[in-house]
Amino acid sequence: MDVGEHPIAAVTSFRLFRGDSNLEAFFRMKRNNLSVGNKVQSSPAVKQPKLGFYSSLNQTHTYTVLLDWGSLPHYVVLRIFQYLPLMDRARASSVCRRWNEVFHIPDLWRKFEFELNKSATSYFNSTHPALIQQIIKKHAAHLQYVSFKVDSSTESAEAACDILSQLVNCSIQTLGLISTAKPSFMNVSKSHFVSALTVVFVNSKSLSSIKIEDTPVDDPSLKILVANNSDTLRRLKMSSCPHVSSDGILCVADHCQGLRELALNYYMLSDELLLALSSETHVNLEHLRIDVVSENPGQIKFLSVKKQSWDVLIKHSPGVNVVMYFFLYEEELETFFKEETPVTHLYFGRSISKAVLGRIGLNCPRLIELVVCANGLQALDNELICIAEHCKNLTALGLSECEVSCSAFIEFVRLCGRRLTQLSIMEEVLIPNDDYSLDEIHAEVSKYLGRVWFPDVMPLW
Repeated sequence: MDVGEHPIAAVTSFRLFRGDSNLEAFFRMKRNNLSVGNKVQSSPAVKQPKLGFYSSLNQTHTYTVLLDWGSLPHYVVLRIFQYLPLMDRARASSVCRRWNEVFHIPDLWRKFEFELNKSATSYFNSTHPALIQQIIKKHAAHLQYVSFKVDSSTESAEAACDILSQLVNCSIQTLGLISTAKPSFMNVSKSHFVSALTVVFVNSKSLSSIKIEDTPVDDPSLKILVANNSDTLRRLKMSSCPHVSSDGILCVADHCQGLRELALNYYMLSDELLLALSSETHVNLEHLRIDVVSENPGQIKFLSVKKQSWDVLIKHSPGVNVVMYFFLYEEELETFFKEETPVTHLYFGRSISKAVLGRIGLNCPRLIELVVCANGLQALDNELICIAEHCKNLTALGLSECEVSCSAFIEFVRLCGRRLTQLSIMEEVLIPNDDYSLDEIHAEVSKYLGRVWFPDVMPLW
């Protein structure tokens, strides 16, 4: 047993040695010899530590002090707390007074996600009401990055609105409202929602990023947002907001000089809006995301945006990414891509016809990424080759529930070459022919890509 690791054993052993006079004399002699040697070898200005069993006790005491977590500096404990989940952090704060002080340091409360649910089957735990009240009373002024994650119940969305309405001393920079299932915020009274959101818009005055998709936000509340945060707003995501008109978006475009990212529904898009986003007083947009969803299921006619309006936008913001998500039926796509469109990222959540895909190849020269979830049983050989020939910036392709012959697919990859950094193709998409089988295709594709490639395989459950 090492007595240096067990203080009680060290003391007991020391007393036993003291009882034997010969051993005591022996250790006294050894200490004297060591002391003389130290005096000869060391500088007299340096006080040498005593050796022996007292030294073991001193080392043990030092080791104990080093393990005193309560004496860690605040900044160390703060760093540890930042990695802990909220409940673990709260439990740790009850360990000692020092840790409780760290628990209330403002830096720890700049980012917070309120989780609210009423369902017993929800996959996330709701934030405790007592903690919510503590945050509102003590840390509202410290909050900078705030999100509300709610389940599908109206009660959860209303609870989120109640919290928002109490953040009167906030200085929030990022705000996100997230419905994990159906858009539960849409079930809240419009007046209740707008009133709560207005509290944050008026009091923060430093909002730079806002995600209020699938909510009953309206034009008057957007005007309040602009009036108080026009100098700071950089990102605004507000798709599927039926109470917002093109006038509300125009208000944002006209006054928010620093706007970099904008997400909206296609029905809000207009030639006037694109011209407003391209005015000389505005800085360049970096991302424009457009969700193309039927406002009324079965709606076939969509208003088209003029090529001249797109041209003005691209001339003013040449580096802008125009991202379009389509959730339409085939017959509803007839309006699109009949003339040049500066889209860079295209995602089709439903079936797309050969004709539309062919128009994309001819009229989308800036295309970078294309994802087609379904097409049916019509081979897309010519359409893919057309895209490879005309879309010189294409770097990513995803295909599922489509059909492409192995020969056409290899020709597509050959034309695109190594600029294809992402290529996700389900194995079922590729149809063997006389030139290539499924066993041979990966080698040919890998050769043109310059890296090993295999098609994706449907997982077996």
